[in-house]
Amino acid sequence: MPKVSDLKVKIFADGADYDRIVALSQNPLIQGFTTNPALMRKAGIRDYEAFARRVIAAVPDRPVSLEVFADDFSTMACQAQTIQSWGPSVNVKIPVCTTAGTFCGPLIRQLSAVGVKVNVTGVMTPDQVERIAECLGSTPSIVSVFAGRIADTGVDPVPIMQRSLDILRPLPNVELIWASPREVLNIFQADAIGVHIITVTADLLAKLHLVGKELDAYSLETVTMFHADAAAAGFSISLDPGLAAA
Repeated sequence: MPKVSDLKVKIFADGADYDRIVALSQNPLIQGFTTNPALMRKAGIRDYEAFARRVIAAVPDRPVSLEVFADDFSTMACQAQTIQSWGPSVNVKIPVCTTAGTFCGPLIRQLSAVGVKVNVTGVMTPDQVERIAECLGSTPSIVSVFAGRIADTGVDPVPIMQRSLDILRPLPNVELIWASPREVLNIFQADAIGVHIITVTADLLAKLHLVGKELDAYSLETVTMFHADAAAAGFSISLDPGLAAA
């Protein structure tokens, strides 16, 4: 049976709930944190900078990935350098392309050259990974391949993640993230092929206690749960006496 203690892949908690981030910072299993504008909006964050600075101050000993939200290279560059200045543990998330589909390679190259630790996000193909790799310099960087979204299209993400690792292997300062996992199994898949980091949301982190659970016992618990819920709901079926006798 798998064991969480055997994992080599680094787990980064993904979310925008400040209290949860603080609580997870006490868990030695969590080695970093990521968020994005969509998660922050869903969490009701109104002041981007205030929230970001608060998180950085709460977890100064672990990397925190924060994303730019401009859509032109000039403003994105200014945002990235400003975000980087908020703390030495910050990785700045740069989208792989603009909303017009323009590859952000020139921006990635520029930022990497001046020491901004980029986390290139929204990546889904090995071709994108190859183009990104050509733009990264000696500054530590991350490439986030959205394996979960790839899987949502019916495509097995494992070969794509393996190919991405092969592409990035000549760059020892670059780490690969398995982004947007959909189930706990993805953590072990990422670990098995040597992915450096996996981002994990709160709902998946809450399932880690199930790892290694004996399946016969889990089966019994499941059946018991269904029976208890039916009883609690007061469900009943009018039985045909003739069928019951049969």
